[in-house]
Amino acid sequence: MTATLDPARPAAPTSPRRRWHRMLVPLGLAVLLIVTTLVLHAVDQPDPTDRGFLSPVATGDDGGSRLAEALRAQGVPIRRETDTRQALRAVGPGPVTLFVPAPELVHPGTLAALTVLPGGSRLVLVEPSRRVLTGLALPLEPTDRRWATRALPPDADGPCRLPEALRAGTAAVDHQRYAGPSPVDRCYAGALRRISWGAEVVVIGASDPFRNDRIDEWGNRSLATGLLGGDRPLVWLDLPGPEPAPTGPSWSPTPDDGGTPLPRRTGGRADDRADPAPNWHNPLWDAFPPWFWAVLAQLALAGLLLVLWRARRLGPPVPEPLPVTVHSAETVLGRARLYRRAGARDTAAATLRAAALDRLLPRLNLPPDTPADEVAARVAAHAGADPERVAELLHGATPEDDRELLELARDLDALTRTLAPHPTEGDPR
Repeated sequence: MTATLDPARPAAPTSPRRRWHRMLVPLGLAVLLIVTTLVLHAVDQPDPTDRGFLSPVATGDDGGSRLAEALRAQGVPIRRETDTRQALRAVGPGPVTLFVPAPELVHPGTLAALTVLPGGSRLVLVEPSRRVLTGLALPLEPTDRRWATRALPPDADGPCRLPEALRAGTAAVDHQRYAGPSPVDRCYAGALRRISWGAEVVVIGASDPFRNDRIDEWGNRSLATGLLGGDRPLVWLDLPGPEPAPTGPSWSPTPDDGGTPLPRRTGGRADDRADPAPNWHNPLWDAFPPWFWAVLAQLALAGLLLVLWRARRLGPPVPEPLPVTVHSAETVLGRARLYRRAGARDTAAATLRAAALDRLLPRLNLPPDTPADEVAARVAAHAGADPERVAELLHGATPEDDRELLELARDLDALTRTLAPHPTEGDPR
């Protein structure tokens, strides 16, 4: 029962499980790096719902104070409004430029009024979503969206007829692209669209040309000042957050409100129709692209499969060869110490009695399912002992302390040696 380790024997080959662990560690690090990159990229992206996003008075990276200074240097009068209704009341009878850097914050009930502007006016929208375009009834829809904004020349994917874009040249606007009918002017591969829809509506697919930290890159400054400048005064809609629902079933500025009456565009929503319920959704879904959620779901599924694969298998244990052979006495001693530490005298006594019966029953030619009384009687008859004493040894109560357990072990050993001597006893060698 003893074995030694041969130092001259070659080392065993690496098991498949250990090789899998070596592959799993770098794979896990790569996944962690990818997830960290995605999270940092999402955090770095500007959030239109943040206070100060493209605000003419915000000096942060995502603010628009540098753009406002450039427009004032060109002589463009700027009027900052923090409410859509006040911005529409500020529109005079002449042409005006209405700049909406965060159209997602405009309430759906007032979206349709944004295009009801005097003749010659311009409405500039930054990265409007499908909901905003539908609320404005514009024949545009968002299509491709890039991981990061890319700088492109205005005629990168076809001719561009917008003078401001042609003068600016290459600019960082290719983030969100839009599709529309052929009469719609198209620049920067569809990232900038211009359409006459009551007023002249310009849709741009990135906020980079207007932001403080990106305005001096490429032709961003020229493009931003060209779209918002000129001879028209600028009304800058700086919303601090999502707007509440407008009062009344169908709001529009009237002379009673102190503003200039605006004509209603035909073909829109009926005046007697109630405003639609707001459809505010969790902005976390828009913080990441759709493919990120698909990758995250696949990683979660892969992790679940890995957990199931590494979990304990159901069924009987599978025998495996031991890497080394140890003394049998060490195994017995280790188990005995565990029993002693746990105070499991009942388990130790049951183990001793089961071992004694395993040696006695074959000696007496008794099957394993023999009743306890018959086993005790046969053992007592062959050993010349008291049957009650034998029954107490083989099927008695649990020892109450270590001394009784030790006596039980000695008596069982003496009984088995009487009927079933140890194979080495009597050996002349």
